[in-house]
Amino acid sequence: LQLVESGGGLVQPGGSLRLSCAASGATLTPHAIGWFRQVPGKEREGVACISSRDGSIYYPDSLKGRFTISRDDAKNMVYLLINSLNAEDTGVYYCAAKAGLFIDTAREMCIADAISPMGYWGQGTQVTIAS
Repeated sequence: LQLVESGGGLVQPGGSLRLSCAASGATLTPHAIGWFRQVPGKEREGVACISSRDGSIYYPDSLKGRFTISRDDAKNMVYLLINSLNAEDTGVYYCAAKAGLFIDTAREMCIADAISPMGYWGQGTQVTIAS
């Protein structure tokens, strides 16, 4: 499974952005999926994840209300919509997938260390929030 993110760029504070993740090489359907972000000097953190077992979604409490993850299995795509962007949203955003067999919950999927082994990462897309 290969994952390729797109949609990043320079956005003004208060704006919105939709990131896309295109999957190829296998179908996304049996995979839990997630979006992560990383800023220099900090660990990669999960921002939104979907379980493949029941479709449940997890967001960290600090991000609820601004982040929306969705998946279109027919198109093999994953999306992340971010509203009310602020400077703290700056970072590299990564898409990840892991077979649902190995992931019990959406929250577990949002643990970066849980992705490997047996999981997949995209190469990331840079998001910069600045006026």
